[in-house]
Amino acid sequence: MKRHKLDVQSSDASSPNTDNFRLIVGDSACERVFTVNDVSHGGCKYGIMNFRGCSRGSLSVEMCDNLYFTNRKVNSICWASVTHSDSHVLLCLVGMAETPGCVSLLPASLFSNSNPDQQPGMLCSFKISTAWSCAWCLNPQADKTFSTGLSRRVIVTDAVTGRRQTYGVGSDVLAQQFALRAPVLFNGCRSGEIFSIDLRQRGRRDHSWKASRFHQDSAITSVRLLQDENYLLAADMLGQIKLWDVRVTRPVQQYRGHHNEHAYLPLHVNEAEGLLLAVGQDCYTRLWSLGDGHLLRTIPSPHPAGKDLIPSVVFSSQLGGRRGLPGLLMAVQHDLYYFPYNSDYQESGGSGVVAEPTAAC
Repeated sequence: MKRHKLDVQSSDASSPNTDNFRLIVGDSACERVFTVNDVSHGGCKYGIMNFRGCSRGSLSVEMCDNLYFTNRKVNSICWASVTHSDSHVLLCLVGMAETPGCVSLLPASLFSNSNPDQQPGMLCSFKISTAWSCAWCLNPQADKTFSTGLSRRVIVTDAVTGRRQTYGVGSDVLAQQFALRAPVLFNGCRSGEIFSIDLRQRGRRDHSWKASRFHQDSAITSVRLLQDENYLLAADMLGQIKLWDVRVTRPVQQYRGHHNEHAYLPLHVNEAEGLLLAVGQDCYTRLWSLGDGHLLRTIPSPHPAGKDLIPSVVFSSQLGGRRGLPGLLMAVQHDLYYFPYNSDYQESGGSGVVAEPTAAC
């Protein structure tokens, strides 16, 4: 997997990006990537990059016209489908000094000047402070519902009416994901507990709404359901990654070699390719066989490792949409890199794609 440095095109060519990437999260089609960058004077800026796979086999990247700035830390983000698929972005902001934390639901169209006459759509801010995690529900039984994981509680909110349901739990909730086939929310806690909430049991006041419960040995940093929703991947702060059968609450596979001690590092899954990927606190990106747990590849960061320089990645067989390219998108410092699966990636001469001489291990 030879790396290629991507030049992000912008309408303001006189102002290149010099701010370090903190997070990148792709939409469901991998046509757009939401970005969060640290800024030198404190706080961060966020926006959207648009990706396009070209017919000649190259990848082009364009930054949105509008970037937004905040003096608050971004704890968690996810794409949200309010009016159509991935129409909005859910953003958890941590309070600072006299500025309280909140959860913002932002229309993706807010970040583009290409259609100035177009209304940006619903924009909401919810008074939910210090959310560690968030997730959007796509099941029609809980339409336009999102969750936030906080200290010792989970809040499930109707984005349209603002109606909330609060669930008290025994630990901080650091990771969340909704199932698609049923309105069930999976949660990972600082205590190592993983549990699910069935939203159809909202009236129960005891913990009988926990549809399933199991544990790992350290704080859970990421949970990912597989497509049949009988299996769940969970990573923790001991560097353990396990595949659980949620029907019998038993681990059936383990993926060794991941490195993590205290960071909130996500898991990335491509079931069609049978691959699992995670970036470690040591700044190495590791790729495993999802089926047998075998470590297939270890990719070093293009920059020297550091606790504030952990790469953020997007992993897809179609980067840039339906006609997109398979591979790994990596953001580290203020640079963006593309690692293709295949060896026939075409350099788009003159459009800002630079081949790096150093190949991944």
